[in-house]
Order: sequence, then structure tokens, then C-alpha cells
Amino acid sequence: MSAHADTHDAHDDHHHKETFITKYIFSIDHKMIAKQYLITGTIMGVIGVIMSLMMRMQIAWPEEPNVIFEALLGKWAPDGVMDADIYLALVTIHGTIMVFFVLTAGLSGTFSNLLIPLQIGARDMASGFLNMVSYWLFFISSVIMVSSFFVEAGPAAAGWTIYPPLSALPMAQGGSGMGMTLWLVSMAIFIASSLLGSLNYVVTVINLRTKGMSMTRLPLTIWAFFVTAIIGIVSFPVLLSAALLLIMDRSFGTSFFLSDIFIQGEVLHYQGGSPVLFEHLFWFLGHPEVYIVILPAMGLVSEIMATNSRKPIFGYRAMITSILAIAFLSTIVWGHHMFISGMNPFLGSVFTFTTLLIAIPSAVKAFNWITTIWKGNIQMNPAMLFSIGFVSTFITGGLTGIILGDSALDINVHDTYFVIAHFHLVMGISALYGMFAGIYHWYPKMFGRMLNKKLGFIHFWITAVCAYGVFFPMHFIGMAGLPRRYYTNSNFPLFDDLADTNQIITIFALIGGAAQLIYLWNFFSSIFYGKKAVQNPWRATTLEWTTPVKHIHGNWPGEIPHVYRWSYDYSKPGHDDDFVPQNIPLKEGEEELQH
Repeated sequence: MSAHADTHDAHDDHHHKETFITKYIFSIDHKMIAKQYLITGTIMGVIGVIMSLMMRMQIAWPEEPNVIFEALLGKWAPDGVMDADIYLALVTIHGTIMVFFVLTAGLSGTFSNLLIPLQIGARDMASGFLNMVSYWLFFISSVIMVSSFFVEAGPAAAGWTIYPPLSALPMAQGGSGMGMTLWLVSMAIFIASSLLGSLNYVVTVINLRTKGMSMTRLPLTIWAFFVTAIIGIVSFPVLLSAALLLIMDRSFGTSFFLSDIFIQGEVLHYQGGSPVLFEHLFWFLGHPEVYIVILPAMGLVSEIMATNSRKPIFGYRAMITSILAIAFLSTIVWGHHMFISGMNPFLGSVFTFTTLLIAIPSAVKAFNWITTIWKGNIQMNPAMLFSIGFVSTFITGGLTGIILGDSALDINVHDTYFVIAHFHLVMGISALYGMFAGIYHWYPKMFGRMLNKKLGFIHFWITAVCAYGVFFPMHFIGMAGLPRRYYTNSNFPLFDDLADTNQIITIFALIGGAAQLIYLWNFFSSIFYGKKAVQNPWRATTLEWTTPVKHIHGNWPGEIPHVYRWSYDYSKPGHDDDFVPQNIPLKEGEEELQH
């Protein structure tokens, strides 16, 4: 082992004198690729948030001229008044960017790349080259998605779920033309990127664990990334098949998703297809996608809570079991998105049952997080605050899922703001909290510097108050019947009383959006001016904190450390410190914790 390490180090010295391009652009080092994913995802996040704020301003003050619309939307906002078509395009691209390009890539792309080799004791990913290709495919797909705003007829405008026939007929509306084609091409490339990354993660975890790192000694972060990658490998090809069939309907005259289409009284030649088939294909990915987003955040939060509570994670094996149960059940609940699509009521009852069933492993995790911090010696820092915020929004957002998961109750609030409130809290805000927690916690490992703690506290509290200020009232306007995706509700006197609520929601959204500028300043300025990090600033037990602060190719300068204990030996009796790293051998007579 040591001879191999010495050879490897000599190889590093002689063959890794990197240029700027090989180090920062076409890097095959997992740590650099993690940073590339994070910064690209951050840029996409800024674009996605700006779109959401424009939508909110349109809903709050419809028909009123807005200089921001005129500046950013140009011909789609003549005299500052937003065009109806561009509103639906904003909904489409905002949803796509946030779900796929920010949350999927920002969590899996960033933290799987950063932590899998470091926490399992590997020099790098199984294939550094495939890892690099995965990132650059992601980057290209991001550029194509954003570039659709610059085509003459406008970007895709069929909703982020791109249901036919709006997405299948290029002549349906402006956004159904070149903008929709770019959406499909972008997503096909994104799926290729995701599959390459997921295969790399799975192979790395299975094959490259260091000596002593059994599956039951893995940190919960690695379990979450590992299972997330498996879900992606199973479900993403289904969306790719849907996209390819949609391209054939659009360009080659097939009728997979089209049947009996009339445009201005003219009967089109399509027959025999079904748009409901597309819904099944889309949501077979779409619901596992929720867990592709949330499982990595769960793993990060589990790690951060144990570290900052100075206690072992409660119910380690139960946490692993719940991750596996969520992964399995996530593939058999997709039909709850389709309760009003004409589904057979019996089939609806089956999906209701499986949907309520998935609440059980989710509840296990929530109870275990609460029990982990119970009577802990809590270190209150921004990462811990965002982790606690994650548990809060996951529970509050999850409770409304019980209503939407029941086929009889869902009919009343389907396609209203109640749905927006639910999935933004349980998936959007929770996943963002998990991502922020991970960034605040592992920033020293990524950049060798510390983020400003006070700015982190300000960022958390403004974000937390505004997140609930935005999405909590949406439950009530949803129950009042306010439909989503309408660019104005002023034509419906029924909803006049909700106008003030919509304005309050928008003010919270604008303040919350502005608070992210504090985070962006903290993030980018700390890269250059932040306080220099020590090797193990959080006094954590996992292997990534045994590597030098200065990044080196291969992670460890000498032999890779061996593992002798599980990941959560905090406050263990018989030790001087309140943490025992995994690479410290057991003392004579010491028993490994039963977990």
C-alpha cells in the first residue's frame, strides 16, 4: 500500500505540473470539478431567482408598467407591460433551471464530487475523465437553456412539465418553436451529464473505499449520494425517451403524444397518440427527481447536525433503511401528479396508498434529526441554522403533501397556489437550505477559507422569515381557488380580495431575493479575503478533515488513512476530546458503538 502511495506521489510530482487551463478549466480533480459545479449552479440560481421575482411582480401589480421588465424582457414587455406569453416562458425556464440546473447539479454535482472520494478514502473518482466530461456536458446544457431566451420567437413556454400538445406542435405558439427545440436539446445533454456522473459515483463508492471503510461505517452523506445516483440511473433515461419521442412528434410526423388536434377549425393529421402517455413518462422521472434533489440535502443535514450537536447521529441504521425505502417508494408514486388526468379511480387509490406510505421513512428521518439535537451541546453556526431550517420546512411542507397525496382531496386544490406552496417548501426551500448548510460547512474544505459567520446569520434569518412569508400564505390563496400559471387574475372578480395577499407575498419575495446578495458577497469575497481555515475547523470525525488544507492531487500526501470506527464517535466516554476521527484505532478494550 505504502509503496503504491509513494509511486503515486512521485507520479504527482513529475506529471501534474498543471497549467491554468488544465487546473481550472479542463480539470480531472474531483475537488475542482465540485467547485465548477457549485459556481455554475450559483450563476444559474441567480438567473432562476430573477425570473421568479419578475413573475411575482407581474402577479402583484399586473398591467402596471415596470422599468425592470422593459430592461430585461425587451420586446416581450412593450412599455414595461409584460406579455402574457413570456410569463408562461418564465414559469417554464424558472422551473427547469431551479429543479435541474440548480438543485440537482448544486447538490449532487457539487457535494457528491467533493465528498465521495474524501469521505471514503479515495484518491479521486473512479474516472476523472468521465467526471470532467460530465461537468462540461452540464455547462453546455446550461448555456443552451439560457440561450433560448435570445431566439426570435422566445423560449419554451409549455410549463416546466412541457406537456403536449403545446410542446409537441411547433406552430402552437411562439415558445413552441425553436425555444422548445432548444429546451429538449438542453435536457438531453443534461441527462447524459447526469448519467455519467451517477455511474461514476456508484462505481467509486463500491470499488474505492479505503481499508476498514465498510458500508456500515460510511457517513450518511455517502449513503445519500450513493442511493441518489442509483435513482438517477433508473429514472433519467425515462425522461430522455420522452424527450426523444417528443422530438419525433415535432419533427418527423409521428403521433406518440398527439391525437385529434384541431387548430382554428382545421383537423391536423395526428391520430392514435396520447398526451397522458407523456405525463406518465415525465412523472416517472419527475417524482424520483424530487428525491434526487432532497436525499443529498438529507445526507448533508444529518452530518452537520451530528457534528454540531456533538452527539452520534440517532438511529444510524434506521436512517440508512429510510433512505433505501424512500428510493424504492419514489418510483411507485408518480401517479399522484395525475389524479385529474382521467385516471381510473382504483388506480388513484393505489397511488394514494403508496404516496402516504412514503411519509413513513420521511417521518423516521425527521424524528431522528430532532432526537439527534435533543440535549446536544449545540454549536450554533450558519450551517447548523440552515440544517434546523431544513427540518422545519421539510416537516411543514411535507404535511401539506398528505392533502395532495389523497386523490379525493387533491381534486379541490390541484393546479392552484396550494401546490406551489407545497413543493416549494418541501423541495425548493428545503433543498436550498440543505445546499446552503453544506456550503457553510464544507466551504473551508473547498476554498481553504472561512465564510463570515455574522453575514451567515443575517443571511439565514432574512431568508427563513421571507421563505415562510412567501409560501405560507400561498396555501390559503390556493385553498381560495387561485389558479397557478395565470399571468394576471384581474379578469376574475372572485379573486379581487386576494390581490393584497399577493402583494405581501411579492414584497417578502423581493426582500428574500435581496438577502441572497449578502450570501453572494460572503461567498465570493471570502475566497480571497476570508479567514484562513485550519485543518479541522468543526472538530469532525470524517476522513475529509484529515487531508491538508492546501489541495493536492490525490488528497492525502502519503498513505491513505485506514478506518477503524464508524462516522459518528462524538462525546464518547473514555476519550479526552469530544470527537474521535475514523482513522484513530480503537483503544484496548474499547468497543465500537453499536449503531
